[in-house]
Amino acid sequence: MKAPRRGWHRARPGTLRGRLALLALFTTAAWVIILTVVFNIALSGRLRAETDDLLRTRATAVTATVRVHPDRSLAVAEPADDRALDTGIWIYQGRRPLERPPASPEVQRAVDTLAGRQDVFENIGDPATTRLYARPIRAGGRQVGTVVTAVGLAPYRHSAQSALAGSIGLALLLLGGVYLVTRATVGRALRPVTAMTRQAAEWSDHDIGRRFGAVPRAAELDALAGNLDELLDRLAAVLRHEQQLTSELSHELRTPLARITAEADWLLARDRGAEERDEAIEAIAEGADRMRTICETLLAEARARGTGRAPGRAPGRCELPALVRDLATRDAPGRPDAPRIAVHLTGEESALVAGVSPEIAERVLAPLLDNARRYAADSITVECAPGPPGSVRIVVGDDGPGVPDTARDAIFEPGHRAHPDDGHDGAGLGLPLAIRLARAAGGDLRLDPTAAAASAVSAASAVRGARGARFVVTLPAG
Repeated sequence: MKAPRRGWHRARPGTLRGRLALLALFTTAAWVIILTVVFNIALSGRLRAETDDLLRTRATAVTATVRVHPDRSLAVAEPADDRALDTGIWIYQGRRPLERPPASPEVQRAVDTLAGRQDVFENIGDPATTRLYARPIRAGGRQVGTVVTAVGLAPYRHSAQSALAGSIGLALLLLGGVYLVTRATVGRALRPVTAMTRQAAEWSDHDIGRRFGAVPRAAELDALAGNLDELLDRLAAVLRHEQQLTSELSHELRTPLARITAEADWLLARDRGAEERDEAIEAIAEGADRMRTICETLLAEARARGTGRAPGRAPGRCELPALVRDLATRDAPGRPDAPRIAVHLTGEESALVAGVSPEIAERVLAPLLDNARRYAADSITVECAPGPPGSVRIVVGDDGPGVPDTARDAIFEPGHRAHPDDGHDGAGLGLPLAIRLARAAGGDLRLDPTAAAASAVSAASAVRGARGARFVVTLPAG
């Protein structure tokens, strides 16, 4: 059962142009066949009707030349030129012939059987070669004679056959023309589609930012261009998502990887005691575990973003005081002399629980602390307090130069840095990742515009005129 189907698929045209041309050909062929059959049937009926009319006319003309005597005998009045009437004309009185032109035995026998009958048609031969008609001659309401006329059907049959052959030839020419014209027309109509498809493929490989745009074109092509533009937009979004995920992974893995590298270099620099080796191996294992956690967290967030899941409450619980103290004791990457972080708690520690996993909370807070360590002059403070109903709030402040007013609206954009020439090697990806994770967990992250007046800024920094930066994180309560 499957082999014929595969053969059928191989026999089908591989292009839309060929399929549409064949569809037009089959449709036109069906109509042409119907019209040809109807035409030839109508022509045959018309030729038969003309034959019958000719027989009746000749029989009527001959009947007009026959006189009926009072004794019911018949006399044929010969006209001046009766050659036309003598051809294929028989006159009978009763069953006795008065006029009998030369005819074949088969025709003569058929004519004799028509004597005494009235208004009868009969064909002779198979196929019919002669058609006969019997017309009565009446006198006093009684039939006293019969006129039989005959006509050969060969000319009519030839006309019908010629018409059939002509109609078949015309139909074949019409079908061939329809196929060629349809194929050429469809090919011309699909040429812009092919060009647009080729352009879209080239742009997706080499210039993902190109679009067809709104230019004058046919309505169907305009819809196709819009769909291709949407497809290119989605493809560009996927590429941006992959690039962003790669950048974020490299950004977040840089710190634990640097620590693993440093510990390994320190371990290999010279012989160490067993205790020192254990501490180094433990540090390397801890760094590897952090890298694994970072990868799992970012990949889970990327999958959720890729499936279009709406932001909501992230699963898990996190005790913020313990997490903040742990982050505060870690060394800043590349800066062992980083300022110490002061942690301030408002309310009971048991109430400062976020409804997110510790990994998500760490990935939200770690970029804020890293930035504070880079730019703080003397002090960094982290405040944990209950927020609006159903939420907790974490405020990270420093006494550094702060965020310029011109950059406040752009610091959460990927790749943007408020101080590009500050000598630090940041990539501008930490804050965008932090705000996205916070919002995906049902919270938010914002820059407090009143950082200069906040308690996180020390008196010494206020004297120096430093404004500092103050970031407020809101997470759902656990």
